[in-house]
Amino acid sequence: MADPNSLFAQRFRGYYPVVIDVETAGFNAATDALLEIAACTLKMDEHGMLSIDQTLHFHVEPFEGAILNPASLEFNGIDPYNPLRGAVSEREAITEIFKMVRKGQKDAGCQRAVMVAHNSAFDQSFLNAAVERNSIKRSPFHAFVSFDTTTLAALALGQTVLAKACMAAGIAFDGKEAHSALYDTERTAELFCYIVNRWQALGGWPLAGDAAEPFADEMTSSNHATE
Repeated sequence: MADPNSLFAQRFRGYYPVVIDVETAGFNAATDALLEIAACTLKMDEHGMLSIDQTLHFHVEPFEGAILNPASLEFNGIDPYNPLRGAVSEREAITEIFKMVRKGQKDAGCQRAVMVAHNSAFDQSFLNAAVERNSIKRSPFHAFVSFDTTTLAALALGQTVLAKACMAAGIAFDGKEAHSALYDTERTAELFCYIVNRWQALGGWPLAGDAAEPFADEMTSSNHATE
């Protein structure tokens, strides 16, 4: 049985961080096509250190009536109708990712998934729009809370661009592979793990003394309330 008092559950106040990246045919989540999506779940060892656990990646068929912005397609190099993409429907891609997320969340003893992404408002808007468009019920993700690695990298490394932040953290980054949802998700996951683990190594976590107690009490109260 999952432990609601696990290191993972306590680390992010019951949230289960899942790294997401999307590639799209524009900037408007309501009208422009979602073309790729990837997700990385994370795991935590007995010392509280994060690392990548599982990864899923899908090429996605444009939804009916979706706008395909030529400038966006030129930028990411995606041909939406290339049969070699092996694209699946939005519903299939999201359903499979949600299955992976729910299992990881349960195993970690967490209560809710939270998206981790670089410039997370963008990725979150496209995921939420696809969920609504396909009438998918019970998303494991919080509707608006996210962990933005742009902000975290600015604080921890003085960089906001993903490639530069990775290089500052000693994470190899190949610009030729960038703007693939799979590649960017894995690099973002490594960056997030680096920042969280580095903060702990520097003594920022766990909180000292009584400062940690309200978090434990809150988790216990919340778990009783949902039983």
